[in-house]
Amino acid sequence: MDQQLLAKTFVELADNLVADFDLMDFLRLLTDRCVGMLDASAAGVLLADRDGKLRVMAASDEQVRLLELFQLQNDEGPCLQCFHTGVPVIIHDLTREIDRWPRFVTAAHRSGFGAVQALPMRLRDETVGALNLFRAAPGPFEPTATLIAQALADVATISLLQQRTAQRSTVLNEQLQTALNSRVLIEQAKGKLAERQGIDMEQAFSALRGYARSHNRRLADVAGAFVDGSEPLAGLGA
Repeated sequence: MDQQLLAKTFVELADNLVADFDLMDFLRLLTDRCVGMLDASAAGVLLADRDGKLRVMAASDEQVRLLELFQLQNDEGPCLQCFHTGVPVIIHDLTREIDRWPRFVTAAHRSGFGAVQALPMRLRDETVGALNLFRAAPGPFEPTATLIAQALADVATISLLQQRTAQRSTVLNEQLQTALNSRVLIEQAKGKLAERQGIDMEQAFSALRGYARSHNRRLADVAGAFVDGSEPLAGLGA
């Protein structure tokens, strides 16, 4: 494991306690670093909105995003159990769980995943979501990697909760609602750019994200400008 990258990741997750906090970029950083550093083939984040309903907020690739959506649509899977119980759910071999989650296990197998660990994004008695790590091959997860993943989830949770003011009764309130609206714009922009450039959805997201970072702008603002054509955005997707 790259110790320097790990230390940098913890700093970056804590450094998002700023006025221009960009939740979508923050969560994508979390999933990307989990895949890059830990024993995972893919990663996703589910967060609860103001009504307590889970939403897919970030995924390391399009395949896992669709699998996370499948869980929510079919109301079954380890990530939902993790959120509702507030405790980790670690499945070394998904095929052994076919009786418990028949639709999810089948979908996960089709997507090329054989193992999953869902880790709660929780602070004390408040669970705001789940960090989900998928692996292609069945088998035990490396214990140290699991501890680090949970630590990353904990730091991210503190950062998310810090974004709220004194309103402790709802989950992430306007910040989360804004992020949900941003997600719609980003998905629209991804589809439009992918079709225009003849690239896949993941490449389209990388192009949008890269443009936003290189121009010091919020990802949602770039996506909105691209969707409605209000700005030329020269060089995007080039």
